[in-house]
Amino acid sequence: QVEESGGGMVQAGESLRLSCEGSERAYDMGWFREPPGKEREFVAEHNWQGFGPYYADSVRGRFTILRHITEKSMYLQMTNLKPEDTAIYFCVAKNHLTQTLWDPWGPGIQVTVSS
Repeated sequence: QVEESGGGMVQAGESLRLSCEGSERAYDMGWFREPPGKEREFVAEHNWQGFGPYYADSVRGRFTILRHITEKSMYLQMTNLKPEDTAIYFCVAKNHLTQTLWDPWGPGIQVTVSS
């Protein structure tokens, strides 16, 4: 299981750091988000083997995914936030060796960016 923390409300241009607890060593970890009224979308991924990380074009250069494998935790450092970053953010994981689909998903945490 995984669970997010660190969400909240900020103004445009500010920063926020999301945390995810529960990762395992052989697991790929990532973040998805669901903006209001829109479909869920990929944000970032940390590959267990060290490839990448990978980012959506909309966040590349502003968001950084960090991982502490020994601490079983992962972070999403978000800088220069924009109102369009407003969404519910989900932490996800999958076993790199046995899974192709992201599972489990965290319950989600709200991030709101005001203009």
